[in-house]
Amino acid sequence: AGGGPLLPDSVLYEIFLYLDHVDVLSVGLVCQQWHAVARDEFLWKELFYRYYRISREVPRHPAAVSWYDEFQRLYDTIPCVEVQALREHNDQVLHLSFSHSGCLFASCSKDCTVKVWSNELDISLQHSSNMRPYNWSYTQFSQFNSDDSLLLVSGVFVGPHNSSSGEIAVISMENFTLLSRVRNKPYDVFGCWLNETNLISGNLHRIGRITSCSVLWLNNAFQGIESENVNVVKRLFKIQNLNASTIRTVMVADCSRYDSPDLLLDYEEQLAASSTSTCPVFDLGSDSEEEEAKPKQTPEPAVQELPDDGGVTAEDGLQQFFDDIMEGRVRPAMTETELETKVAELFVRNRTKPPELNLLSTDSNSKTKYLIFTTGCLTYSPHQIGIKRILPHQMTTAGPVLGEERRSDEFFDSLDHVIDIHGHIIGMGLSPDHRYLYVNSRAWPRDCVISDPMQPPPIAEEIDLHVFDLKTMKEVKRALRAHRAYTPNEECFFIFLDVSRDFVASGAEDRHGYIWDRHYNICLAKLQHDNVVNSVAFSPVEQELLLTASDDTTIKVWRSPRAVRIQQARKPRPRKLLFSWLMNQKS
Repeated sequence: AGGGPLLPDSVLYEIFLYLDHVDVLSVGLVCQQWHAVARDEFLWKELFYRYYRISREVPRHPAAVSWYDEFQRLYDTIPCVEVQALREHNDQVLHLSFSHSGCLFASCSKDCTVKVWSNELDISLQHSSNMRPYNWSYTQFSQFNSDDSLLLVSGVFVGPHNSSSGEIAVISMENFTLLSRVRNKPYDVFGCWLNETNLISGNLHRIGRITSCSVLWLNNAFQGIESENVNVVKRLFKIQNLNASTIRTVMVADCSRYDSPDLLLDYEEQLAASSTSTCPVFDLGSDSEEEEAKPKQTPEPAVQELPDDGGVTAEDGLQQFFDDIMEGRVRPAMTETELETKVAELFVRNRTKPPELNLLSTDSNSKTKYLIFTTGCLTYSPHQIGIKRILPHQMTTAGPVLGEERRSDEFFDSLDHVIDIHGHIIGMGLSPDHRYLYVNSRAWPRDCVISDPMQPPPIAEEIDLHVFDLKTMKEVKRALRAHRAYTPNEECFFIFLDVSRDFVASGAEDRHGYIWDRHYNICLAKLQHDNVVNSVAFSPVEQELLLTASDDTTIKVWRSPRAVRIQQARKPRPRKLLFSWLMNQKS
């Protein structure tokens, strides 16, 4: 009685190392000495790396104040507790999107409605718009504009002879009236807002059997209201597509936000060198990060390469190519598909406006934005990410309808940057600060060769979640994995993902949604559904709230254990134990 401790702190520390985190918290309640040792920073560092199975080379989150608090953050603030299931849709739910204020969110479904929900403690339906009267087959995507006054809704439109393309509708959030409708082809361009009143849509023009031209248009949201003397549409870009590829899944990144990121993912590599190549390509299918001057093409050993001579124009090269065919110098004979691709490549060589220079050296104070989309060069399945700079003067429909003037021989716009994924891209999402691009893809076999653009390679069941730094155009960290998909490549569909300040979430075809920590690159939670999870969405103001949408026709609402306790608390409880966050988890 009254004596000193029976065991010194160092011995207790060694004993506690054999315990898991639950037992450490429990023994910390025994006495003051045990409590002090149970809160030791070195002890919680060991528990942290051991429990979350993180490499010790990964440093602690830059915003963390202690290892104990960081353990608690990953344990207690992940939105993994189902608190509500919304069943107002009567068919597959395909997409979810929050307003910027977090007060509303929208859902799209195969039942051809877009529903707007009020995000309160108990979420409730505020409005539902049926798009079938406009010959829509279903709604597939939505996005609020920057001030949340307008909602862009994208869907599949059934035209004459049952041909299907896309259409974009703009709905006012003041009275839920339909303001305008814009044709959108192909439908999986989806569309997006460029600014408060202008949105981007697509159109596709066939040139040959596997050659086409994608045109991206800037549209005024108030087309039925503005004066007839004011332009309501303007052509942004016109891009040639080879080998049955098309531009899809457009989104806009704001470059001015890069220098104040919420979370830096790579502290050692901040490459700022400007590229000098015409169109740099990063190929994730090889072990090298070497930049190449043009997208990789399937090897064509039977076709003579034209001399890379500054004195040979595209017209001369095309004439030479035809002369070679007629005189039998090209052998063996090419297929019709190979011939069309070769002619298209030769035609476009000097018919394309050069790319913007110094893409990587964007002024941090500039109003420049990037248009980001999926594309390809080898087959129709999207396997590349194209990036095109949008300059300030291009962000309005004022001026010529066909956009800025160009020389008469410049038919097409070039891409400023291309990233090759070496797999089928099935989802993309931007971090809230627009610094990082997250990409869901299903990989092709490592050494596959595509000989027929209409026969893409088989794709993996595992989904890789790649992360690219849009300031350096480099892939950062290793690809995240856990989620799976089973649909074959010819039927593969989009799996939407979302990114918050600290987490990234994605749907999957294995009947789960997934959450990873962005800093530690670890999977933190699996969220159960009864069918494919198509879309996920974090609240932009509360990352401890997540929504998931599924083919099981439900929208599930998930909150963190901490948020659930706060909501359930009827009055302050000062008698709560210090480690109540874990004890509540156990119960």
